[in-house]
Amino acid sequence: MKRILYFITIALACTVLHVNTTQAESANSYFNEALEKHLHGDLSNAVKLYSNAIENNPTFAMAYQMRGAAQQQLKKYSQAINDYSMVIIYGDSAFKAVGYYNRGVVKNMTGNFSEAIPDFSQAIELDKKMAAAYFHRGIAKSKTGDLSGRLEDFRQAAKLGDINAETWLNTYYPEWRQIPFSAGPT
Repeated sequence: MKRILYFITIALACTVLHVNTTQAESANSYFNEALEKHLHGDLSNAVKLYSNAIENNPTFAMAYQMRGAAQQQLKKYSQAINDYSMVIIYGDSAFKAVGYYNRGVVKNMTGNFSEAIPDFSQAIELDKKMAAAYFHRGIAKSKTGDLSGRLEDFRQAAKLGDINAETWLNTYYPEWRQIPFSAGPT
């Protein structure tokens, strides 16, 4: 009797493992097909296929990331924000930084500048070398009236190699390299 239960348990474990492996393969297959559609500009079908990948693997951070990007391109901003939020939940720290950054960009695009600032700050906290996060946070700070914060963020972005920030600084603050950085929080 024990031997039969042992074999049933092993068989059940193998079946579960096979189902999980099949689901992972299926999620990857949907993702790859979605990426192909996305790269060729078929955004609506890409979104559907990314959704299929997520259905098969609900913690597939890259599928949320790419579906969010497609939603953003389709100007479906609330859906993009939701997907980027899922990247933050399921991604590793590098993915979380990208999720916060992208969510902040969409919030900037929709005029929610004060809501974007914490997202950019969190992206910077996770990746201190993310020049684009400093630059876009500087834009958000500018739109909320924090002009000194904008200058500091643009300077940090330029220091990290962001060409747009450097161009802006060279145009409006040609002496920006000589101004000491503030010791305030990032």
